[in-house]
Amino acid sequence: MKHALTAVLERNTTFTDDFTTEPYEAGWATEARWFVRTLGLEGELRLVTQVSPDGLHWCDDDETPVRVVTEPGQVTWRVREFGHWLRLRAHLTGADPQAKILVYLALKS
Repeated sequence: MKHALTAVLERNTTFTDDFTTEPYEAGWATEARWFVRTLGLEGELRLVTQVSPDGLHWCDDDETPVRVVTEPGQVTWRVREFGHWLRLRAHLTGADPQAKILVYLALKS
């Protein structure tokens, strides 16, 4: 029997600068999928999956492309062979950037 879990990492959070989500330990999972819902956006939001062996030291996932968000809506992407820990790194650009978002991490074994 497969196990599944959806973690809500951000809920209706407004950011005005670059940020990372809280790390999530997912070593038990074989599949992961990010869902990022943008409720409001001024500027551009770039999202990068980061991986870690210990939840302390991070690097960008070299197999997952950068997601660029320019308008409200939802984006999703898969992550495979990620090791034990996952998080998102976000970069906001623009004159007065602001993003109100929800971030979900769906995991399956």
